[in-house]
Amino acid sequence: MTIPDVTERTVAGRRPGTFSPESARKDFPILHRTVNGHPLVWLDNAATTQKPRQVIEALAGYYGAANSNIHRGAHTMAREATEMYEAGRAAVADFLGAPSPDSIVFVRGTTEAVNLVAQSWGRANLGPGDDILVPVLEHHSDIVPWQLIAKETRARVVPVPLLADGQIDQDAYADLLSSRTQLVAISQASNVLGTVPPVREMTALAHRYGARVLVDGAQAVAHLPVDVTELDADFYAFSGHKLYAPTGIGALYVKPEVLTGLRPWQGGGNMIDSVSFERTTFAPVPHLMEAGTGHIGGVVGLLAALNWFTSFDRTAVAAYEDGLTAYAQQAMGRVPGLEILGSAPSRIAVLTFTLAGHDPAEIASWLDRDGIAIRAGHHCAQPALAHYGLESAARASFALYNTPEEVDQLVGSLMSLRESA
Repeated sequence: MTIPDVTERTVAGRRPGTFSPESARKDFPILHRTVNGHPLVWLDNAATTQKPRQVIEALAGYYGAANSNIHRGAHTMAREATEMYEAGRAAVADFLGAPSPDSIVFVRGTTEAVNLVAQSWGRANLGPGDDILVPVLEHHSDIVPWQLIAKETRARVVPVPLLADGQIDQDAYADLLSSRTQLVAISQASNVLGTVPPVREMTALAHRYGARVLVDGAQAVAHLPVDVTELDADFYAFSGHKLYAPTGIGALYVKPEVLTGLRPWQGGGNMIDSVSFERTTFAPVPHLMEAGTGHIGGVVGLLAALNWFTSFDRTAVAAYEDGLTAYAQQAMGRVPGLEILGSAPSRIAVLTFTLAGHDPAEIASWLDRDGIAIRAGHHCAQPALAHYGLESAARASFALYNTPEEVDQLVGSLMSLRESA
């Protein structure tokens, strides 16, 4: 078995400025399976995206031909694994528009990234009377870590309210900012409403008060171009598994001047320079924040996913997804009793909805009989649902491999559910 070449983009047969979902679908083995006797329609992409064969092959190739620990070995396979791992770091930096690979920390995903910032930066910088502003729009992983560190440091988490259409109330946000504000935590795109807030403008306003800004990019990276330098984000986090990469791997960008001030949040191997019982000295960042053996195979898979994803014309992909989302909104609007939550003018391909007379879990179970996978529940965003007086809802979320025909299948199955009542 040969070592996979995951350092080059896959561009054969792809012309700049063009995109078709068929060109993506052919790379996904799982999209050709059946569920309950029907072709799979995967509309649960906000929970996790499927993996192209390039990622699957990269993982198999790594474990079959190059598996080794990194950084600490002098043998050939250690060097090869280290080169792949650091190539992954460089690819993430390039993808995010970061100034250097040294500003990228590998983590298990967005949740661990937020906890890292809370435990490292937060413990060192938060104190009694300090405010952490968190919009009601946020995922639980961008709420709970701040509640935990606020309790420890006697700071307080301040919710930023939403407007009726699911946008963050910018007037309220401006009013809540003050000299007490030490951090603003915001998602670049909502996992439940699809809302895309004006992150750059919100960040600039927060910086006027000396506050740091953490951006949760978990839902954004597969749909929107990201440039952390342009956003001027202090922290930016994302999860690989929502970007066609394996589970258990993600990345945290930290602005260089902030990164150099972070304290270790975990101790162990890989993040040290020397250890004795009298004194321990630490490795430089970003390795300082990566204690223990990292998810090396996950980084190899993430590198393959980034190279696969960026081989498409991003503008063409975004235009396709926007058109598909508009088509789905219109088509789903024809289902009697169906209501889509949120109507923000800027949104990604996430449509959360209710259907009169039907529990969300019942909706998901009915659709599953037809091979259609959606999500039902609180979507780890209970405050956002509570804004609409709900405890749960159904959610269809789209990716670049979804098609208008799959939207028609979704709508047809929902119509059948209505008629069955």
